[in-house]
Amino acid sequence: MELKKKLLEHDKRAVARLISMIENDDQKAFNIISELFYLTGNAHIVGITGPPGAGKSTLTASLAKKLRDLDKTVGIIAVDPSSPFTGGAILGDRIRMQDLALDEGVYIRSMGSRGHLGGISKATHAATRILEIYGMDYIFVETVGVGQSEVDIMKIADTTILVLVPGLGDDIQVLKAGIMEIGDIFVVNKADKDGADKLVLEVEMMLNLRKMENDWQQPILKTIAIQDTGIDILVNKIFKHYNYIKTTGLLKSKKLKCIEAELAEILRERFIDMVYNSNNAQLDLKEIANEIFNKKTDPYTAVDKIFFELKERSN
Repeated sequence: MELKKKLLEHDKRAVARLISMIENDDQKAFNIISELFYLTGNAHIVGITGPPGAGKSTLTASLAKKLRDLDKTVGIIAVDPSSPFTGGAILGDRIRMQDLALDEGVYIRSMGSRGHLGGISKATHAATRILEIYGMDYIFVETVGVGQSEVDIMKIADTTILVLVPGLGDDIQVLKAGIMEIGDIFVVNKADKDGADKLVLEVEMMLNLRKMENDWQQPILKTIAIQDTGIDILVNKIFKHYNYIKTTGLLKSKKLKCIEAELAEILRERFIDMVYNSNNAQLDLKEIANEIFNKKTDPYTAVDKIFFELKERSN
């Protein structure tokens, strides 16, 4: 297959084409991933998450530049809110990373979330697989920035960076909602703004209240990404965290959990697709929804009925 050959030859156009095919549920792309799956698992996947306006894209670009200085190749998947009309990414983080776009060692892709909750696109797993096969050393997955529900990044990343910024007013409220649980490294970006030291102190206090499941001490760093201030220290902490999870065996357990989550997502999508595209007239979801609306049945009984009909059809 030509696309497979070009991917192995490190052709960026093949990466772009395959990710587009993934987003359109083209089985040919999944077949290529299956054939080359033995090449996956070697990249360090770093999640960049946090509330909107925290400067995630600028921080990601700064990190990519530092890694390029070290001769590391970098893939960036920036998940943006989707257009309700086209399903495409609205913001287009590549606009903020223009100076990286021509670097042969960097690949940047904006992906629309397409209504998928949790801050990532349903195609993100497959896109990271393609970049792993391509041979990237580091893959950054920058999430939408939806705040409290943005926890799915832990199902993909080896290292998760939670980016906060002083002055938004709801940073700690977001942390209290549970997103703090997923951070391996905390970054207070735009640290030249008033309230940066106060925010660092508040995060420290909240971390001290947590019962740690391992010996990793989550660092809290101050950065000014637009000036590259603090980026060297952050890169060093990323290296240290990856070394820690490798030497303690946590990397394997993280990878296994990510694979389980990926399997669950694929199964969920396949099942939903099977239900919606069923040729069985008795599985008319619009009719079932109408029956629920008219109180002739309820959602739980309706789902039991759908399962029963699908089971009968498969026998």
